[in-house]
Parts: sequence; structure tokens; C-alpha cells
Amino acid sequence: MIPGSTPIASAGAMNMIAALLEQRAGQQIAANRTWRIETALKPILRERGLGSLDELVAQLIAARTGELADQVVDALLNQETSFFRDVAVLDMIADAAQAMQAEAGHRRLRIWSAGCSTGQEPLSLAMLFSEREMPDPEIVATDVSPAALARARSGRFSQFEIQRGLPVRRMMTWFDSVNADWVAKPELVRKLQFRQHNLTLDAAPAGCFDIILCRNVMLYFSVAVRRKVFDTLASAIRPGGLLALGAGETVIGQTDHFTPCEKYRGFYRRVEAPGTLLATA
Repeated sequence: MIPGSTPIASAGAMNMIAALLEQRAGQQIAANRTWRIETALKPILRERGLGSLDELVAQLIAARTGELADQVVDALLNQETSFFRDVAVLDMIADAAQAMQAEAGHRRLRIWSAGCSTGQEPLSLAMLFSEREMPDPEIVATDVSPAALARARSGRFSQFEIQRGLPVRRMMTWFDSVNADWVAKPELVRKLQFRQHNLTLDAAPAGCFDIILCRNVMLYFSVAVRRKVFDTLASAIRPGGLLALGAGETVIGQTDHFTPCEKYRGFYRRVEAPGTLLATA
């Protein structure tokens, strides 16, 4: 509970909502952070005229469609992100992509931004590649949240969001001021493919990727779910490709599919079976 707040839910209601989030999205809510449930769901309670989370759970049980459950899960998802988050990592990705492109010749590189939230990460990549005058890679950006993807596709951000990690020069180059917000220029948004995708349930997007970013996503998964997600990522990465995780995440003790990369510190390469041939997809 938030200090000073009034209890509005039984432990049973809290547990059911937390279980719904884990079932649908794989994310866990730590016992010391259950206050997030009340905070995140208050707008839904107000919208539906409900006085407690117990009443919300009763509606979830009685609902004939999954619309309310989808709304609850979407509200609980952690969508923390910002432009050029861990900029040194993005610079290293661009360095690696340039080296890969030199080896690939005319083949277009493919990059997967998994768990892209409202789109700041893939937009940052698109800006960076363009500024380096590199051939545009195919950037596939996915997230489990329809609401987050709708915002990402719109390219519309508040003044607060745009100032988090985005220098004035880039803001003026790549965004237009619209009322109180900033909207990404169409030519920037067109560089990206946004798709809904559930890392814990869905197969990877079709084809092989040269670089996969799955940053600050694994933090909220159980060990078993992490292993499953690493299996999915391994199935999608091209031999010789790179995996980027968040600063507090690692493959060590989590999966046998990846190993730390010596050339690009902090990145991981897929472990190849003897005799593995380079993919051509």
C-alpha cells in the first residue's frame, strides 16, 4: 500500500489481478510493489464507477469478453522508456550495424526492438542510423500493449517525454511542434514497422534478425519465463547476430543459447552448434 492510502482491495483481489498480469504478459509484480496495482487501476475504477478492486475482480469474473481483462493488463504493464536511453549502448549498436552491413553487402540488415513500449527506442535507432548516413535497416518494433503501440505509431510525445534524452538539435530535426506536443516527422515513422507481439506466448516475427534489442524486459519475468523468451530470441537471431539486454539483465545462468560477446562488451552472441550454416533469410 502507498503510505497514507486507504485499503481498497483484499489480498485475494490483489493476487488475482497480479496472476492475470503474469498469465497474459509474463510480468510479475513483487510483493513490495503491489501498491502499483491500486495506482495503475484507479482510472479504470473511476471510469466504471467502482469503489474497490474487489468490485473490479467481480466484473472480471462476470465478463463475457476479454475486453476488461485486456484493459486491466494494459494499465499494469511497465512502459518506462525514453529517447536514447543508455546512449552508449545505442552507439555501439550502430557501430556493430555498420560492420555487419559491410559484410552483408547489398543484403538489408534486420533489427528487432522487442518490448518497444511507446516507440522511443526504435525511433532513436532510426535517427541514429540516418545521422550516420547508413542504409536504412528493416526495424521491427514490437510490444504486447495495443495502447503503447498506438502511441508509437502516432509518433506523438509530450514536452516532458521529448526532453527525456532528446537534444534540442534532434528534436528540431526530427519532430514538429503540434499544440503542446511534439510529433515525429512521417519520414522517421515510416522507417519502422510496429507490430503487436507477446514475447511470452508468440513465436518470433518471421525471418532472421542481425540485432535484437530486448532491454529492461526480462526484469519482470520469472526464471522459467525468461528461459522461454530466450528460446524465442535465439530462434530469431541470425548466426553472428547480436543480442542487447538491459544494464541489469544477463544471459548467465538464464540460458544456454547465448554467450557474452568479446568484441562488443555488454552484448551477447548466439551459441552455434558445430557445423551451423549461415542463414540466408
